[in-house]
Amino acid sequence: MSENTFPISNPDAIVHFYRTEVLTGQEAKHFTKSDLTPTPKPEAIQTLYMRVLHLLFRFRPECHSMVPLLENIQNPVYHEGATSIMSVYIRMQQFLPMCLVYDFSLNDLLAPKKQKTLTVLSAIMNFLHFRNQRMDLIFEKQAKFRADMDRLQTYTKGNMEAEKKIETLTTIPPEQQAEAEELAAVLSELQSTKIHEYQEVDAKNESIAEWKAKIAEKTQKLAQVKVDVCNLKEDVSKLKSQIVESPEELKTQMEKMRENVKNIKSSNKEIDEQMVELQNMVQSVTHTEAEIQQMYSLLQDLESSMNNTKQRHKELTAQYEKKQKELRNLCVEEGQLKRALAMKLDKESKHKIRKQKKKEMKDQQIQDVLGQRNQIHEKREEMADRIQEISRETQQLKANIQSLRDVSSKETAKAQALYDTLSASMDKLHERIETHIVDLKQDVTKMSAHF
Repeated sequence: MSENTFPISNPDAIVHFYRTEVLTGQEAKHFTKSDLTPTPKPEAIQTLYMRVLHLLFRFRPECHSMVPLLENIQNPVYHEGATSIMSVYIRMQQFLPMCLVYDFSLNDLLAPKKQKTLTVLSAIMNFLHFRNQRMDLIFEKQAKFRADMDRLQTYTKGNMEAEKKIETLTTIPPEQQAEAEELAAVLSELQSTKIHEYQEVDAKNESIAEWKAKIAEKTQKLAQVKVDVCNLKEDVSKLKSQIVESPEELKTQMEKMRENVKNIKSSNKEIDEQMVELQNMVQSVTHTEAEIQQMYSLLQDLESSMNNTKQRHKELTAQYEKKQKELRNLCVEEGQLKRALAMKLDKESKHKIRKQKKKEMKDQQIQDVLGQRNQIHEKREEMADRIQEISRETQQLKANIQSLRDVSSKETAKAQALYDTLSASMDKLHERIETHIVDLKQDVTKMSAHF
């Protein structure tokens, strides 16, 4: 039942279809959804099958209850109820394989079940839809065939009339034979010139066809090139959308950035050391200036050396300012590198989040598939249980049928024995009657002779 090649409709659609397409009159009015669900009614299902057989095979419902007039049947009235059901069962068993239903049993008529009845009715509905489509196509083909036959008759009549006209026109009277010969000569010349011109036209047409073929090849090549370009553009766009920074490149960039940070730290340390040296030098200079101011009166000769020291101090301050500018630039670069590092880390975190979401989606899909698999397994077990129940019922029915056959065979054997004894007694009686008639005839002859 799970391998049906046709759709199983719901009870409402089945009731609507059979009320409009199969049943007529009061039967269509009285046929409702309660006849199918929750438990189908055997009388409604049997009448429905009879109407389907009448629609398809023109087998009237009253013909199912007709009992054949055999010699050995006693009390045929008792067989009428069973013969109608058996007739419907036999004909439905012959018809349903055309609807791709192969497991129809007698229990589907006597005690039908909901799912099996809906399956059988859906199969019949599918077959009737297919039959209506084929009938429409056949009617269209018949109409076309009739129209073609009418056209063929009209065309044959026209051809006959045209042949008669051609015969009348082709018969040249003897008075116009000379003119006909001249006209024939002119026609032959015209035909020769016509053939020559046709040859020239054919040559030009061939050249035109060659040019057209070349142009078509070029256009095909251009179209193929355009298609290839479009495909390449699509591939490039897809590849661009699929480009994701690889973790190896991120690792190399991180290592480079760490090396740059290390270099910057080392340069900062060197600058700090130089600053300490410069501060020490400045302290020494200030100390020397104090000593010079104290000893200005005594050390006028050292004024030139003091000017030199001042110039050196200026140079050192200029170097100090330069170093400060360099340190600021290095701090700016360090901030930029930190921002780039933060952007990279943000991208990595987003990429990880996307991967996690995709993994969760896949896990959810796997769980859904496993749930569906479990449901299918449960349904399969239910169907296996149903099949076992049906097989048990079929075995019981087979056993009942076999017992009924045995009983019927015993009864037929008894009836045959009775028939044999009766026929033997009848034969003996006939022989006695014949002997008695012969004796009577002899007596009559004796009495006639006596008289």
